[in-house]
Amino acid sequence: MKKNHETSSGRRTFLKAAAGFMGSTLLGGLPFRAFAQTAALKPADRCFVFVYFAGGWDQLLAFDPRDPDVFTPERVSETRILPGYNLFTDSRFPSRPIVPEMRAGTAPSNITFGPGVGTRLAAHYDLMTVVRGINMTTLAHEEGMRYFITGKRPIGAAARGSSTATEVVGQMFPAVPIPSIAYGVESYNDRYAGSANALKVSKANDLLLTLSASSTVLDSELEKQLVDFRGQPITCEQAAYGAGGVGDSYATSRGQMQQVVSGKLDQSFKFELPQNAAVRSFYGLSDTGTTRNGSFDNSAGRAALVATALKQGISQCVSINLAGGLDTHFGSQTTHASNLRAGFDALGMLVDDLRATAHPSGGNFMDHTTILVYSEFARTPLINSTNGRDHHLTNSCLMMGAGLKHNTVFGYSGDIAMAPAVVDLKTGAADPNNGTNILPEHIIATVLASAGLDYSITRVEPLRSLLAV
Repeated sequence: MKKNHETSSGRRTFLKAAAGFMGSTLLGGLPFRAFAQTAALKPADRCFVFVYFAGGWDQLLAFDPRDPDVFTPERVSETRILPGYNLFTDSRFPSRPIVPEMRAGTAPSNITFGPGVGTRLAAHYDLMTVVRGINMTTLAHEEGMRYFITGKRPIGAAARGSSTATEVVGQMFPAVPIPSIAYGVESYNDRYAGSANALKVSKANDLLLTLSASSTVLDSELEKQLVDFRGQPITCEQAAYGAGGVGDSYATSRGQMQQVVSGKLDQSFKFELPQNAAVRSFYGLSDTGTTRNGSFDNSAGRAALVATALKQGISQCVSINLAGGLDTHFGSQTTHASNLRAGFDALGMLVDDLRATAHPSGGNFMDHTTILVYSEFARTPLINSTNGRDHHLTNSCLMMGAGLKHNTVFGYSGDIAMAPAVVDLKTGAADPNNGTNILPEHIIATVLASAGLDYSITRVEPLRSLLAV
């Protein structure tokens, strides 16, 4: 067998990146599919953003507010709902729900927002559908999160089925270098080839490490095994791994890796570089990064990453954790609202950006992008003895953009303890005799149907009145 005479550093860089490309098959790690030459990158005609707010959000502060003049402390024993808007210690948060100003050329808003949302995101009401009264059927963080990611009720805490982003990529076969990115969010694949998996990263530097040609860090067991072959040619590695197809996958991955590295895709996400000054300015990022090592790893930086991935034709789907710190059993209204606002302001910036950017297929990027915003469950409508709120079954979500009706509210939560809705799924109107709970699978079916995709894996029909005509 002929020895490979690459330098140690070069070999490790090469193996690291190539192992990442095939890791989805072996380790549930970093997947890529064959794609067009990076010199001809073109945005996907249909893009998706799945935005996770981690910890369970307070819907009274977000998408299911209540009038504090009606739901008063004096009536709390009757309604079991206490908005608590008078408890804010920060003037950024109004003491009443937000009704956005009418956008030029559109109808007045049909949607009211909680004080945690803020005016930046609420201004895009004309692109939104809010679904209220979703029954999560669980109060466990992991179960609720995985339920919304897949649209299937977990078995215990174990996810069941593929992520919605995986379903999108698996059905649409986008010709982009990194079809799906999962940033701080879990991702699953139970029926598609490894090419449909998400590139999973936990921070911005993980993405740079994967795409950079300069890394010498060994960060996977697979890579260590490959390096142990002492740089032998791929034919030797194939023989060593046997007839299971691993060698073939690795050979293909080497070529994919070379395309990505030669395209210098990592430069697009290095926001500190001079050529990315406009991105820094738009998203309010510092010149050197908002955290050490210039990772820009806050809500605004993550929103900038999403916009970059979609607008530059690098990805079709981005799943991202945009806000955390919401499990505030012992917090305050101001603490929870502040954590919400960071995520919602970042989302508002992202929508501003996508709405202002022309898409090569016509219209703007929001005309070609569907956004789903969710959390694993909500917070109780009553404040507990430690000034926080506990876990509550009744949830809401936000959908925006392509394929959906806009300026619409579907479903409701009850005026006593915000109980889950029982509605006519065709209209969203109350139907206590023959109605059905709204479940996460109805939301996922609607997202898939909005793009004309097969939603049968959800085993329910989409909420058809929310689909664009």
